[in-house]
Amino acid sequence: MRSLVALLALSLPAVAEVSPERATKLENIVIQDCGSCHGLTLKGGLGSALTPDMLAHAEPQGLAAIILDGVPGTAMPRWRPVLSEEDALWIADYLKGRPE
Repeated sequence: MRSLVALLALSLPAVAEVSPERATKLENIVIQDCGSCHGLTLKGGLGSALTPDMLAHAEPQGLAAIILDGVPGTAMPRWRPVLSEEDALWIADYLKGRPE
C-alpha cells in the first residue's frame, strides 16, 4: 500500500495553488465531508484523527494521493472525481498546518 501511495504522490505538484474562493470551498469540504467520518473537529470518529500532530509524519503529497484515490478496503472514498490534484494538495497542507 505504501508503494502505491508513493507512486501516486510522484505525479502531484509540490505546492498547492488555489484561489481564495476555492480555498473557502475546500475548507467547507474538509469540515462537512471529511468531518462526517473523521469527526467534526477532525479528532477522529469512524475515520482516524486528522490533526496536525497525527499527520506530522505524513508528506503532503502522500496525503493528497490518499484523498484523491481513497484507501481500498476501508471507508475512505476516492475524491478524484470531484477534486483536482491541486485541491487535494491544498487540503493536505491545510490539515497539516491548521491550528488545533
